[in-house]
Amino acid sequence: MILLSVGTGPGALAVPEIVLEIAGAGRLVEVILEPGSRRFVGPAAFGDSADLVDEPSGPPEAVLFAPASAATLARLAHGLAEGPAERCATGVVFVAPDLDAATSDHPAVRENLALLRRDGRRIIEGSAGGMAPANEVVARVLGGLGGPMSGMRVLVTAGGTHEPLDSVRFIGNRSSGKMGLAVAREALRLGAEVTVVAANVDGSEPGVGWITVETVEELGAEVLERAGEADALVMAAAVSDFTPASPVREKIRRGEGLMSVELKATADILKGVRERYPDLFVVGFAATHGDPVADAREKLDSKGVNLVVGNDISRAGIGFGADENEVYVVGRGGERFVPQASKFDVARVILDSMMAQMGKERQR
Repeated sequence: MILLSVGTGPGALAVPEIVLEIAGAGRLVEVILEPGSRRFVGPAAFGDSADLVDEPSGPPEAVLFAPASAATLARLAHGLAEGPAERCATGVVFVAPDLDAATSDHPAVRENLALLRRDGRRIIEGSAGGMAPANEVVARVLGGLGGPMSGMRVLVTAGGTHEPLDSVRFIGNRSSGKMGLAVAREALRLGAEVTVVAANVDGSEPGVGWITVETVEELGAEVLERAGEADALVMAAAVSDFTPASPVREKIRRGEGLMSVELKATADILKGVRERYPDLFVVGFAATHGDPVADAREKLDSKGVNLVVGNDISRAGIGFGADENEVYVVGRGGERFVPQASKFDVARVILDSMMAQMGKERQR
């Protein structure tokens, strides 16, 4: 059971979302609304996702203070337990401060945060003193509690590469990076240490290592450099197969008649990874128009990877840019069909299949 102490501050508005996601990951949550917090959020906001309590039903696995005020930080740092949640804060404790910028920078507050860190409390800080985004709080809590991927280092690629044609144009694809980011988020929540190599992805995923790239060459260089430190590589990025043979440094002006562009093949990143790291567990992706199983099986053999996730990008509502997907996870022992669902749900199945296959291969 996770005990969540809701403090006073604007960050309390995000707590129902935090509770819903933690509960959705299969964790029991009990919520204590501290004095003053009801000005921001009431019991009805939590629905059936958590039990609202005055006292915890038993010793919690972890305690989360979100939002945590400067006064809460001071009491926790100096052992001045005031409420039931603070009296339970003797084991795994997560603290998500919610402060204005001036308070956040005050020397006494910084000292209290330093004391908490030295005591092993997990501090989840946002920007400019405000509370961290809900998805980062959830990822840090679930990842910090351990899980089936605890101790694993997972490298994930996401997005789509851009190959320059001139100084303003490029050859690219429609990948939004949502599938790769979903895999990264779920791996983090299962306890893994996650690094994302993101090709032209808007925003970033909280709680993971984040490297931005643009081209196939840049993506390949980062993957080859970091794959040696990973236990698994999930190549979810849509990598361009071709690049202009002679990109122009300036902008190409509109002219008369037809214009032709000579293309050359890009480097095969998966082949390079397999040659350099033959024992690394690798999950590839195969985006196909039509039935993806045949293409996924061909890629499984030609690339020498452990699993291939195939999806049909010709269908509306799944694939590039969509929030949902439908895939086949293909291995040498068969395939697993994942019917249309959110990309986060699909990511969980992909990681479950990956862990199961890794377990089988360790037993050989």
